Amino acid sequence: MRITSKGQVTIPVAIREAMGLLPETEVEFRVVSGTVRLVKSAAKRSRKQASAGEALVKRLAGSASSKLSTDQILALTRR
Repeated sequence: MRITSKGQVTIPVAIREAMGLLPETEVEFRVVSGTVRLVKSAAKRSRKQASAGEALVKRLAGSASSKLSTDQILALTRR
């Protein structure tokens, strides 16, 4: 993996998912014994900042493409 000219790297999807690193997650870089570690920020969220679950729901809200009603979808899942 390479660092871009802007100092950016891409965290692989598997690592982001395993660690719960959703968009807008606050992270910190720490230097420990000559290594660099990326960790979730321990800073408390402000009232305006959503939790990881809230951020996920917000990101997915309105993304369904089905024209089925809720009752029709439930009927399909109960077959």
